[in-house]
Amino acid sequence: MITAFYHPGFAAPIGDHIMPMRKFALVAHGLKSFPGVELAEPDPATENELRRVHTPEYINAVHTGIPRALAESQKFPWSPELFPSVCLTNGACLAAARQALCDGVGAALASGFHHAHADHGEGFCTFNGLVVAAESLKASGEVRTVSILDMDLHYGNGTAALAATRPWLAPLSIYGSDYQDNEAYNDVAVRRHTDGPNHFSVTLPAGCEGSRLNQILDQQLPALLKCKPDLLLYQAGADPLKEDPYSPLALSHADLLERDRRVFEFARQHGLPVAWVLAGGYARDITKVVEAHLNTFRAATTVFRTRA
Repeated sequence: MITAFYHPGFAAPIGDHIMPMRKFALVAHGLKSFPGVELAEPDPATENELRRVHTPEYINAVHTGIPRALAESQKFPWSPELFPSVCLTNGACLAAARQALCDGVGAALASGFHHAHADHGEGFCTFNGLVVAAESLKASGEVRTVSILDMDLHYGNGTAALAATRPWLAPLSIYGSDYQDNEAYNDVAVRRHTDGPNHFSVTLPAGCEGSRLNQILDQQLPALLKCKPDLLLYQAGADPLKEDPYSPLALSHADLLERDRRVFEFARQHGLPVAWVLAGGYARDITKVVEAHLNTFRAATTVFRTRA
């Protein structure tokens, strides 16, 4: 049984926005017919858990809306409902990670993490739930080292910045669009991110198809084992899909399904607990986004149903 953490409160009221907040509920509804998947509600992340990663000034700005520019640095309009919603999404990421340590696998129907920095948000990401979860588990002694596989379309710049001061954390970002200073850059042939001692990246060229992605995965996934991780956190992006308005890639639903299957099979083969979160996905037809996220569950249930 795969436990997936969801709460209706994930969807903050942000108005007519390109970030489709209703996708969380649609994915949860779709999972009700999935054998082997159980929905559960997470506890919200506490301020103490957030403070391990984010500055008090930034947390307070998101909580109160003051100063407004900082409270909206992630490109969401601020409202009093924003802070409770992002506490819930961060709590879901932590709950999924803890569930993975028990069951080998866990999921959170939440997104909005990998662009968030210690002192501000970026790119629809308020607090970095990936690092919040890792820090909380490390503080409790449940893990010593954590790998993060980021397969959102965009480079996980916030996660990389936070990892730079955490040698026990090792993110790998496989991306088709760089992201710096709250702006995306699609041409990775001329602009890509700089790696550090413990954060690494691989670019996907414009027009990348499934066969090339599979080659890159086969070559790069072993790097996740370098830090001898106790846990893998997986950012499973829907925005690499060719129908996504931001994507320069040529990846189909079948390609993303195979991507996810290879990631889960890698984790299973190496006995590596894996927790994943939803990420990206801005196609005008929201059913395409939901299908990509449901396919991640199809891949996971197939792999972990057949595990030895």
